[in-house]
Amino acid sequence: MDWQRFAEQMGVMAQDLREQPSVDATLGRVTGAAVELVEGCEAAGVVVLGGQGPVSLTPSQPLVAELDELQGKLDQGPCLDAARRVTGKQTAGERAFRIADFTQADPRWPDFVTEARKRGMGSMMGFLLPAEQEGFGVLCLYSRLPGAFTEESERSGALLAFHAEVALSAARTHAQMEQALATRHEIGQAMGILMARHRIPENEAFNALRRHSQNHNVKLRDVARLVCEQGALPRP
Repeated sequence: MDWQRFAEQMGVMAQDLREQPSVDATLGRVTGAAVELVEGCEAAGVVVLGGQGPVSLTPSQPLVAELDELQGKLDQGPCLDAARRVTGKQTAGERAFRIADFTQADPRWPDFVTEARKRGMGSMMGFLLPAEQEGFGVLCLYSRLPGAFTEESERSGALLAFHAEVALSAARTHAQMEQALATRHEIGQAMGILMARHRIPENEAFNALRRHSQNHNVKLRDVARLVCEQGALPRP
């Protein structure tokens, strides 16, 4: 492993991650970088645990999404286990997992290993990507070859996961700021419509929006959007 070259590539990728326009684009760049930078990796994806089970995000190949769905159907698999441990404090070792050889039985996930092997999987590795209190992802790396992932692969994957975690946190913060600014703008527009329509001051317009939100159990931003669309407060 040429670690100097790897460090240079990681530097380029880190800059690239900062320039991605959305969380989805950031995740897509991460999975692409895994295939490019981690020795032995042929496919990658990020999986999150939703209310209905694993949700596959930005898989580099359709088979990745199929394997994520398989874990949900079986209620068994490394991504599920990693996700379910997110509520506790993990050591570096606990935040990573590896299935070295799908041709060998694995007592941790016997059904998943058997079914994944039937689909041509040889080995797998993954890293937990917690995001403070707002959720998490698991970066999963795949190969059709048994024993494809070495200790060096795990170290490089862990470094990639660290950069991905930082980038995802920044992307999420940026998305939240944009949403907050958009909501503020929409509420301001709605207040202006009510002020002009009813010839009332700013504080009364805001109170009208807030009362409607509370009385009808509708979020304030949704009330504002309806006022902008309809030109008046929605009728009960």
